[in-house]
Amino acid sequence: MNDFLIALQESLANATFVQLVLSRPLQPEATTSKVTYRPVLLKAGSRIQATSTEGPRETHRNLTPDEVIADVSQQLGEHFGNANLFTAAADVALQQKPQGDWKITRRPPSKAPALSLPLHNRTKQYLIPDGVPCPFLIEIGVMTPDGKVRAAKYDKFRQVNRFLELVNDVLTELPADRTLRVVDFGCGKSYLTFALHHLLTVIHRRSVEIVGLDLKRDVIDHCSAVARKLNCAGLTFQVGNIADHQAPTDVDLTVSLHACDTATDAAIAQAVKWNTKVILCVPCCQHEFATKMSDTLLPALQQHGILKERFAALATDAIRAQALEVLGYRTQVVEFIDLEHTPKNLLIRAVQRVGETPQLAQLIQNYQRCKTDLGLGDIALEKFLEPSERQMLNGTFTNIKMT
Repeated sequence: MNDFLIALQESLANATFVQLVLSRPLQPEATTSKVTYRPVLLKAGSRIQATSTEGPRETHRNLTPDEVIADVSQQLGEHFGNANLFTAAADVALQQKPQGDWKITRRPPSKAPALSLPLHNRTKQYLIPDGVPCPFLIEIGVMTPDGKVRAAKYDKFRQVNRFLELVNDVLTELPADRTLRVVDFGCGKSYLTFALHHLLTVIHRRSVEIVGLDLKRDVIDHCSAVARKLNCAGLTFQVGNIADHQAPTDVDLTVSLHACDTATDAAIAQAVKWNTKVILCVPCCQHEFATKMSDTLLPALQQHGILKERFAALATDAIRAQALEVLGYRTQVVEFIDLEHTPKNLLIRAVQRVGETPQLAQLIQNYQRCKTDLGLGDIALEKFLEPSERQMLNGTFTNIKMT
């Protein structure tokens, strides 16, 4: 049933919801034969109207998306045994079997949306909703067993969902016809590794091979035990570093979250070497540029240590993003989580270009100009790259690989 509720939540969040019908009353004395949910537009804004049918009589309730999730969760299994969800993406049917378990069926969409819900009129919805039990969040203590997010863990809950939103936005860039190969560098306690596994396997029903890497044996042992307990198919953890890990020729997605200083550069370089389709990295401490930038650059800024450190960090991410543009990626630098929760709040998202012809000369010029303006010579990222990739950044090799 959880999978059905997740599908419902996604349709409400993505404005693809068309209709939901609950039917087959479970109690012989029940007077309500069915409940139908559909979008309506009221003076107060967009709502989901729940219509309960009791013989010839109908009653109506106007609900927010959060209230719909709570209402359906309470109705299923207690009052109704069937549910049919119609969205612009798919039809999803749920049926309770005589022995009590649930059968879910997905088919191509059969109904077109009659009303889209404006984003500004909807309560914030999450890919993993509050109130619906999620096994890995329960295991790591973010949720209670009944699916309620613990108050002290709500920031972590939001961080997990924000990460999943950023991944979900680029899933169409990944191969759709085979097992997805993912490497997570410096996975640590692996909150987000388990979240990624949940997104790909539970929400999107994909087959995966996800490897979490970390240098700490005790961390890897703990994560491996959790993966076994939760029966996370296709998820493994290994002790190892970025440079030594042997991966398939092509990797679909690489993730590097909070790798210290130039370890982020090593992760980016390895991802490029593996011909990775999508690269996600959230840099941590960034000290290299602070020691290499010209002292004559913006002296009023550099005389204050904290300002120099933050400026150097922003410059580092700008250079990384520009380098990835030269090497065949479309890049974005986006806010990962609110600055009030962590100063390490930027994520670099790079998607490999497919069938595009970039203005390579201009990209190379932009990269070199940025380095020159900052007074930088050799930098760690270039040292980690292959010789041909270094030549690309220097403008002496132009046979860029386009896929």
